Amino acid sequence: MAMETSPEQPAPVRQVANAISGWIDRLGSIWVEGQVAQLSKRPGLQTVFLTLRDSVADISIPVTASRTLVDSMNPPLVEGASVLLHAKPTFYANRGSLSLQAREIRMVGLGELLAQIERRRQLLAAEGLFDPALKRRLPFLPRRVGLVTAPRSAAERDVLDLAQRRWPAVEFTVAHATMQGTRAAGEVMEALARLDRDAEVDVIVIARGGGSVEDLLPFSDEGLLRAVAAARTPVVSAIGHEPDQPLLDLVADVRAATPTDAAKLVVPDVAAEAFAVASARERLRSLVLSALAREQAGLDALRSRPALADPRTLVDRRHDELDALRERARRSLGHRLDRAADDIGHQRARARALSPLATLERGYAVLQDADGHVLTSVTATRAGAAVSVRVADGRVHADVTSVQTSHEETP
Repeated sequence: MAMETSPEQPAPVRQVANAISGWIDRLGSIWVEGQVAQLSKRPGLQTVFLTLRDSVADISIPVTASRTLVDSMNPPLVEGASVLLHAKPTFYANRGSLSLQAREIRMVGLGELLAQIERRRQLLAAEGLFDPALKRRLPFLPRRVGLVTAPRSAAERDVLDLAQRRWPAVEFTVAHATMQGTRAAGEVMEALARLDRDAEVDVIVIARGGGSVEDLLPFSDEGLLRAVAAARTPVVSAIGHEPDQPLLDLVADVRAATPTDAAKLVVPDVAAEAFAVASARERLRSLVLSALAREQAGLDALRSRPALADPRTLVDRRHDELDALRERARRSLGHRLDRAADDIGHQRARARALSPLATLERGYAVLQDADGHVLTSVTATRAGAAVSVRVADGRVHADVTSVQTSHEETP
């Protein structure tokens, strides 16, 4: 019902706001289609805030939804997804703002396709097709590179031109296939199988120069993904689309951002390799020269020592030491002999001093009878007895003419 107003009787703001709120409440729950522009999940809150934008006009409206509703979605709700909301419009009179309270959220259009791809990704991930342990290393210098791409495409030109500039001797086997549309996945699988059977092909590149999400759907085809996982030859995915990553990037052994990047990955740069070889040779030469210089310095130091400069100095030094030791031994032996001679002289002098012969040399004599007994008293002999007198230089034989005692001697 229209409000009755006039310049004399205007409606206050609160009345207008309450009227708008009432009109919107009578609208009830509605289905709304749009694209998620912003998504905010604040920690601790059970309400999720998002902005729903019209896909054609520049119009957006805030939306609130319960965290349980948003978290239960598979695949998860993300910004940019096209959705269909069953929501209750609400006008907040105090703030003068309109919002939608979402009660149900469904993926539609491209969003539904992305949801299918996400479910497929989860399924294949659970099977282990994306396991990093299954990824094979690319050969350093492949004998032949297999290329799957559209005929006369920019991707083909980019890969061939750059690869041949980097390594002019590189050889390619190109298998053309439709790279978009309903036949793309099947033709790419056929080309992949043909190249995989070629024993001379060491690496296979699947290249396309980007495109919309719909154009890249064949590269998330389950059959193609399983064929790539089963291939014996390493596969490089070069779809060239950064925002929306096709599942081929996950199952391939190596992902290239663009076809040009794929050419850089599969063949080395001959100039860079030549420079690296030259640098390595220079480093090796420098290391060898340094090692030789150190060893030469060590030899020079050894040769500069007196023992090696003139080995005779060792003999001369030892000869001098032997002469000194021999002289010391001679002196020591002479001193010992001198001391021994002195000791013998002293002992001989002492022995001579105690010898009866020395006493005899001083004028004494030893008187013995004929039987050799020493006569110490005059009573031991008689006149007419034969005696012998021992003097220092011999013996005197005599006859006793008379004997005389000491007390008979005249004073």
